[in-house]
Order: sequence, then structure tokens, then C-alpha cells
Amino acid sequence: MADPHAHDDYVKGSMEISEQTSTFHLFMGMAKYGSLAIAALLALLTIWFMPNGNFFAGVGVAVVMMAAGVWFLRSPSAH
Repeated sequence: MADPHAHDDYVKGSMEISEQTSTFHLFMGMAKYGSLAIAALLALLTIWFMPNGNFFAGVGVAVVMMAAGVWFLRSPSAH
């Protein structure tokens, strides 16, 4: 039986992976900030529609949550 890998052109460690790396970083950023936006929206709606809830209190909590989330989720600066 013939070896199925006898004519491969692939050499381990020779592939350019910059596109995969940038796609991974884009996905991770969208996942982090998308999750933060969903959490802030859920907090806004929960505080707004709870008994004796208030729209402005919900907006305040959502804004504070977004600001704190952006502060803590930002990438560390490279030196």
C-alpha cells in the first residue's frame, strides 16, 4: 500500500500564520467586548424592569459597567 503522505509539499514550521494570528486576535477581541456589551445590556434591562426599577439607574449601572469593563479588558501595552 502506498504512503499517503509521500508527495506532500508541507514542511513542518514553514507555513506563514500571520493571517490566522490576526483572525484569532480579532475573534478574541469581539468575544470579550461582545460579552461585556451583553452583560451591560442585561444589567440595564434588569434594573429598569425590576419592581420599583428606574431607567436612569439602569443606564448608570450599564455605563459604569462598560467603563470598568473596557478598563479591565484592554490589552496590556507592549514595551
